Order: sequence, then C-alpha cells, then structure tokens
Amino acid sequence: MLPFILRRVLQAVVVMLTVSLLAFILFRYVGDPVTIMLGQDATEQDRIALRASLGLDQPAPVQFAHFVVNAIQGDFGLSLRQGQKVSELLTDRLPATLELSLAAAILALVIGLPLGVYTALKRNGWLAQGILAVSLLGVSLPTFLIGILLILVFSVILGWLPSYGRGEVVQIGWWSTGLLTVDGWKHLILPAITLSLFQLTLVLRLVRSEMLEVLRADYIKFARARGLRKRTIHFGHALKNTLVPVITITGLQLGGIIAFAIVTETVFQWPGMGLLFIQAVQFADVPVMAAYLCLIALVFVCINLIVDLLYFAVDPRLRTGLGRSTGGH
Repeated sequence: MLPFILRRVLQAVVVMLTVSLLAFILFRYVGDPVTIMLGQDATEQDRIALRASLGLDQPAPVQFAHFVVNAIQGDFGLSLRQGQKVSELLTDRLPATLELSLAAAILALVIGLPLGVYTALKRNGWLAQGILAVSLLGVSLPTFLIGILLILVFSVILGWLPSYGRGEVVQIGWWSTGLLTVDGWKHLILPAITLSLFQLTLVLRLVRSEMLEVLRADYIKFARARGLRKRTIHFGHALKNTLVPVITITGLQLGGIIAFAIVTETVFQWPGMGLLFIQAVQFADVPVMAAYLCLIALVFVCINLIVDLLYFAVDPRLRTGLGRSTGGH
C-alpha cells in the first residue's frame, strides 16, 4: 500500500509542477501587469520600480522558482483588479463553491444511484423507460439553459425561490455557510439542481449500464442456481461490483463539478470561485486566473488519489494483486 501511495504522490507532484508552469506562463506572458496596475500615464521610473518590486526584472527560471515557492505557501500576489491578496479572495469565495458543489454531488448520487439500479432491474417496465427518456434532458440541455428555465418557472412565474445570490449566511471563523439559515437553503436549491442534473444523468446511465453487464456475469448465474434471494444477488453481489467504475466517474465528476461550476455561478450570481474567475477573465486579472488554475488542479489530484484508495476498499482483487506485486519485489 505504501509504495502505491508514494507513486501516486510523486505523480501528483509532477502534475502540479506542470500546472504551475502553465500558470506561470499565463502570469508572465498574458498582458503586462505593470501597465494594468499603473495605467498608460505612468512614468518609466514608476514602471521600473514596480517591475523590480514584483520580481519581473529577474530571469524566467528564477521567477518560476519564486512562483512555485509562493504558490506552495498560498501566495499568488495581488489581484490586479481589486488590489487584494488573491489568497484572501479565494478563501472568501471557497465556502460558497464547495457548498454548492457538494450539494450538487450529493443530489446526483442520492437520486442517480437508486434510479440507475431501478432502471436496470426493471429495464422493460414503462416507468424505467420513462425515467431514461426524461434523463436525456440532463444530457441534451446546456447548463445555462436549465438554470434560466428553473429561474423562469420557480422564481418568475411561481415566485417560490430566489433567483440569484447566496442569501443569508452565518460566519463560523473564516468559513461562511448558508446551510444554517432557511434563506440560505432557499438560495441553494435552484443552483444545486442545475449543477447536479448532468451528473445525475451520468450516474444513472453508468449504474444502469454496469448493473446490466454484471447481471449477465457467470457468478450471478451461479448465485441464482444456488437459490439465493434476489435481494442478496442484486444488492450483495451485483451492486457491489458495479460500484468500482461508478466511484471512478463520480470522483472525477466531483472535481468537474467544482471546476465547471462557473456557468451555474454566473447564471445565479452565486458568489463562488467560478464567478470570481469569470470576472478575472473579463478584466485580465492574471494572478486570480493563475491561482484558480492551480487550485482546481490540486482538487483533481487529491480526488484522484482518494478514488484510487477507495478502489482497495471496494474491490478486494486489487488488494490481492498489490500484495502479490509487493511480495514479488
């Protein structure tokens, strides 16, 4: 187990260094931060002084080394648009994005997993066919259109739910949450549904496909021949073996939810990192863009490591293979 974890950590370090290089190139060659910060009317002396204070007068390898060291410490400099530390901006926005992403992921799993199992076990039933037909909407409709339709129906026409913002939040230390207020929950419902629909459909169809394949396996036929109950076969054998690919996709999609919550946060003006990134793109705020890129890469790397470790908890064949491989060395 330890050699496996060390290999994964080494791969993660390589990935993060590569992403840091891309972020550094973005930071160094996209626009001129000196011009953005001082404006066109600044004197040459002011430009030289600011360039020296930012370390832009040093060779590129030295700048990259400083960039990596500062990034490890969570220091990405100042926002060119707001003049605040980028780390503070991300810290302020992180709770909103994580809250929205986790709510969407839980919705996708809690609804998609049972529906996937049901449509596999009752694949010829009219209700299962209806669920599959409706699930096509989650794949076919773009996220921004789903969000706008939900706003039109539940905010404009019915007036049940708010259409933008995060609502009332409670501050717990540096963490802010809307889950402790009724208004916060009301504001969370529509964005969470919007963000979860594509993931829900993906989980549903993946579980159904894997479940149907597992139900055709020889060991399931043998279990039926032994006279085991259907519940034991379906949930004790079939579902457990279905979970391995589901864990893979779900883990990666959680990173995708966090990374691509940009559209949902923009539609609902949800004050998260995605909206901050969109605003940074509009104003060419390169430090914020570079920090967002590194943070999302770190999220994907951590989720991939967790998914790999979960394999060993779900599939004993992997643990056996790892033990033999380690013993062989």
